[in-house]
Amino acid sequence: MFHIRTSKTGSGKTAVQILRYEKRKLVIVKHIGSANNRKEVQRLKHNANNWIEETTRQQSLFPQAVELPVVQLNQLQYVGFRYGLLYESLYEVFKRFNFHWLRNKLLLDLVIARIAQPSSKLRSIEFLKEFFGVEHGRRELYRQIPIILKTRNTIESRILEIAKKEFAFNFSVVFYDVTTLYFESFQEDELRRSGFSKDNKFTQPQILLGLLVSGEGFPVGYQIFEGKKFEGHTLIPIILRFKRKHKIERLTVVADAAMISIENIKALTKVHLNYIVGARAANLPMKTIEEVSRRISGHDGATIRMQTNYGDLICEFSQKRHTKDKREMEKQITKAEKLLKNPGNIKRTKFISSEGQVYRLNASLIEKTKSLLGIKGYYTNLTTPEVNDQTVIEHYHNLWHVEQAFRISKSDLLIRPMFHFKQQMIETHILICFMALAVCKYMELKTDRSIKSNLKLLKSVTDAKLVR
Repeated sequence: MFHIRTSKTGSGKTAVQILRYEKRKLVIVKHIGSANNRKEVQRLKHNANNWIEETTRQQSLFPQAVELPVVQLNQLQYVGFRYGLLYESLYEVFKRFNFHWLRNKLLLDLVIARIAQPSSKLRSIEFLKEFFGVEHGRRELYRQIPIILKTRNTIESRILEIAKKEFAFNFSVVFYDVTTLYFESFQEDELRRSGFSKDNKFTQPQILLGLLVSGEGFPVGYQIFEGKKFEGHTLIPIILRFKRKHKIERLTVVADAAMISIENIKALTKVHLNYIVGARAANLPMKTIEEVSRRISGHDGATIRMQTNYGDLICEFSQKRHTKDKREMEKQITKAEKLLKNPGNIKRTKFISSEGQVYRLNASLIEKTKSLLGIKGYYTNLTTPEVNDQTVIEHYHNLWHVEQAFRISKSDLLIRPMFHFKQQMIETHILICFMALAVCKYMELKTDRSIKSNLKLLKSVTDAKLVR
């Protein structure tokens, strides 16, 4: 075993020598040279290491530190910073999805920009250059749009593979909801149409976005629909596309009450798919409401199952929901009573009925509401003992994961409003946001932290840009 030693000579110089132990004695193997300053000492040590490696093939346990030039800070000018750690971390997540095999750096950089600082595509290009040192041209962006769209099926497949591999998604249950995305424009076309808006933008054109997620809220599929389409008519197209694409034999879809219709039930049953959807209990026949109330009201957690044209109706009573519903009902009744004392200011109110210019409390509606306090209904074609009532209810309660995914898309990724007017650009925008949503949800599930918290942490480490 060889060692490198430095020692002072009689002339005050520093000698660099190679030694070895032999029979408990120190033997000088080679004298490399003598140095007058620290820089020369480092050079001689480097030569000594090279000699040891070339002569004996003995590798150093610790690599030699490279002497870097020292520059005084007062000789440098600070010109900004970059989010180096954020960029590298997101690219590592992309590798988990195998997105790097798409060989489309512009697409991945646009997804990074959408996550880090959502804005327009052109502003994203500027952001990438300023904060990541990555340059893309405007012409490159427009040239890449049709190329990006052709990768949609591959991207969806890669995301689905992550769902199966990392979160044990097995196609047994998916959760579906739809939202509206409006445009900063008043011009309509075949896709962008005015319709019922969840953003209260009734005068502006919009599109509908249907989203499928797993039980953890991880996105597994999406579809775009024209803006004036009734949301209940979006369920069958997206489910059938999902079923065909992935060759699914059995699947249960969970959706809210807007999706229930005889036509949807027939279509799902025809292709051997199961469903769990919310039931609007207030629309039930009064005779059914009275029976449900008589049998389960006042018994926390009690359920009842009844056969209907929409499948089995499962109703559950919750004492917590009863307290909340009762408080809301009393608030509405008090509001109605106050308005009746001043008929000139009467507005549309839940518990007020009218006959011509005569207004009165709607006693029958109040009685119906009292009967339904604490009661929530669900329709399903899943039968017992295959799936019990509590399992159906638990699945429906997980529907909030879709709503959370939409909140991430709208709040963190700013998927809307949209400023595009060409269909290709709209579809590309949604695809980029879908990729960003999958990456964000992956990070949330793996770290048990919100995407805002993750980004704040990654942005806290920056690379300073200094020039002479």
